[in-house]
Amino acid sequence: MRFFDNSVLVVPPFDCAWLSGEDLKFGKAGRGCVSFEARADNDVTVVFKEQAGCKHYRTDTEPNYTVILGSHLNRRFKIEVNGQTVVDIAGIVLSPSVFEKYWISIEDGMITVGKGEPGRGVVYQWIDLQPNCKVQYVGLSSWDKHVGYRNIRVLPPPRCNASARPVVEVQGMYGVAEYLENEEFADIRFVVGKDERIVPAHRVLLAACCSRFLEMPLSAKNEIILPSVDYPILHALLQYIYMGRVQVESFQSLQVQNLAKVFGLQCLVSQCEQLNATYTAAADDYTAVEGSELASHIVEMAYPIDGQYLEMFPALSCDIVAKRLSKFLAIGEYCDIVLFLDDCGVKIPAHRIIMSIWSRPISKMFTNGMMESSTREISFKDVHQEAFIAMVQFMYSGHFELDQQDNAGSLLLPLLVLADQFSVRLLQKECSEQLHQCLTEDSVCAILQVAASIPACETLREACEECCAKHFDYCISAPAAQFRALDNMCLMQILQHPNLWVTSEERVLDAVLMWAADLEGIFGWEDADMKANGFDSFSGNRVQHLKDLLLLVRFPLMPMDLLHRLEGSSLSNHIPIMKELVKEALQYLRQDLTCSSELSREDTLSIDHTTQGRLVSLPRTSLRFSRRLSNLKELFYMCDGDGNGVLQYSGTSYGQHPWMNPVLIKRILVSSSSPFSRYTDPKAIVSGKYQCTSFAGPCMKDGRYWSWWKIDLGVGHQLMCNYYSVRQDGSTNFMRGWIFQGSVDEEQWTDLKVHRKDQTICRPGQYASWPVHGAKSLLPFRFFRILLIDSTACASTPWNLSLCYIELYGYFR
Repeated sequence: MRFFDNSVLVVPPFDCAWLSGEDLKFGKAGRGCVSFEARADNDVTVVFKEQAGCKHYRTDTEPNYTVILGSHLNRRFKIEVNGQTVVDIAGIVLSPSVFEKYWISIEDGMITVGKGEPGRGVVYQWIDLQPNCKVQYVGLSSWDKHVGYRNIRVLPPPRCNASARPVVEVQGMYGVAEYLENEEFADIRFVVGKDERIVPAHRVLLAACCSRFLEMPLSAKNEIILPSVDYPILHALLQYIYMGRVQVESFQSLQVQNLAKVFGLQCLVSQCEQLNATYTAAADDYTAVEGSELASHIVEMAYPIDGQYLEMFPALSCDIVAKRLSKFLAIGEYCDIVLFLDDCGVKIPAHRIIMSIWSRPISKMFTNGMMESSTREISFKDVHQEAFIAMVQFMYSGHFELDQQDNAGSLLLPLLVLADQFSVRLLQKECSEQLHQCLTEDSVCAILQVAASIPACETLREACEECCAKHFDYCISAPAAQFRALDNMCLMQILQHPNLWVTSEERVLDAVLMWAADLEGIFGWEDADMKANGFDSFSGNRVQHLKDLLLLVRFPLMPMDLLHRLEGSSLSNHIPIMKELVKEALQYLRQDLTCSSELSREDTLSIDHTTQGRLVSLPRTSLRFSRRLSNLKELFYMCDGDGNGVLQYSGTSYGQHPWMNPVLIKRILVSSSSPFSRYTDPKAIVSGKYQCTSFAGPCMKDGRYWSWWKIDLGVGHQLMCNYYSVRQDGSTNFMRGWIFQGSVDEEQWTDLKVHRKDQTICRPGQYASWPVHGAKSLLPFRFFRILLIDSTACASTPWNLSLCYIELYGYFR
């Protein structure tokens, strides 16, 4: 980091400038505020720790709070605790052109973020239920671009006006504070003071928070008359209920305590008692309390938080309040509307105030002057019954948990749709998080289809796209109908994803044409080619997206024989862009072959092997000429259940679903001694195709270097192997010796066949097969491996076990 013009601190990407001076740390651990001006394109990052960290703070493992403004390319606001994200919402947008004022306060686990002068312009508050009260050092950091800081100050925590907290705008929810002393939905009124001031309130809220509210006398006009109570005292009690916190003059706390006793608001009573005891003890030091500095001291009291902190209705965070509200919902107590589901005839008694707290669309429905504003029964059409009931229950309890029933997970998607439809943001967030946790290859397409239609689910959508990219072959084969239901933008994002893994580029073309056709029975380009004469008709409105999608298929990565077949197909004749792309790929590969045939052995050594054998001088004008993470072939289908070819037998799942690569569907596990790389892809060693090259590098074990390939048939599966074959990778390296071994528990290994270094094993690029003789071949094993046994393998000469193909035969069970 550096200073610019002697006034601006410039922090480079991934660095952190720690404010380590005595005047630049919190005066009291766990309590302090940092104020600064910042100018950045994105990611203004502020770190709070117990001790000043290192320059690259992300390598630290010590406890910390991290607040990030403008995360995700200036779109998100985040808070992290010890590296774990606890807040991730749409938030502050930074300015790259001018300096703007921000402040961040920490007070016993309550993090407050504001814009402007400290104490003003609060934009977010979050409470840590297990606070770190030792943080006192501040670090100013950045993510991927330079950030400029100036006018940096460390101050005591500022006093914020609780009634001015704009939590509503930040969270996207419309809290109960909006209805404080509001006539909207009010069904009870207080008459207070000598001047008989009228204060509206909501019975269901007061009954849920105050245990003795039902005992209070009520007039025929639904009024509670309190002539001896001044309005500021009642207002303070209602603030505590509706907003979760209140600020009062210290000498008023006794009056607030007495009124809280009448209402049965025990938590406020306890806080007032504790405050009054402290106040009385301190008052003994003054000769005249009245008019002294202590007498006019402003104190703040907040609602105790038992569970999740709910900004929209803090009292609902208390388990007792949540249980009372849920009981009112169950028995219909104080209800003023009935929710009627037309499709199933279900009626749910409810309360307008509770529904309006959570949902702005429902609130407008009740207040727009239309029929719903005056009628008691509100009809909802075309809604998922179980999901709607779950949403209403969430509004009354403040949390949503899946039960243990098998079909509970099926509620998440329709519940997410309803939460978005009615703008129940917290429920939408919880559904997104739970869907993220249960994301699998089988469910990802259905989840992505919903997440892509909801702007607030961007994080879930990105996770789904990454999952689809990493398990592309499975996603387009198993739930084909769900894959075809994706929109074109989702498919484009998947095909352009940097983590896209495919067994062959042909599978990408299959996916594009299967999606474009959107018909049962079409699973690849060959199926589509059979119906190519009617291609324009059955692709419908998707034909307009087909050109953009075909441009993402990397035809030059396909084998020459496949390209020739595509060139002569009916698809090429009906789709001009496809014909052009196939022609371009053939021309590219022919140029490649021509150049390769003219190379001498010395020229071959000068080839950059990262280009997979092509000359560096060959033009690469687009991504269509770049290798993907994997371009391996699937296993060949032999015969389902013929007793031989165990990899193929495992791959078909015994006929329960269409043919799949067993490695992709995790029927078998193939691993090597060296870390995974493009040379040690597990799919290559069982692919049945020649791949140059797949070799296992050495690892240190028992004081020596080992190299091996290992196959795990899975729990409950064993093979009595009597025949196996391997294929050399075609290299001119020294031939090595190895041992073919089997094991039941991966601990004790049995030698099934030994090949010495001086034995003829196989010529480069050729198959070699051997039978396994003797009683040991009748033993069933779960694990098999080929282990390098060169005695020269050591740190100075780390030999590799270069193989391309392993095939096992025997009696499988």
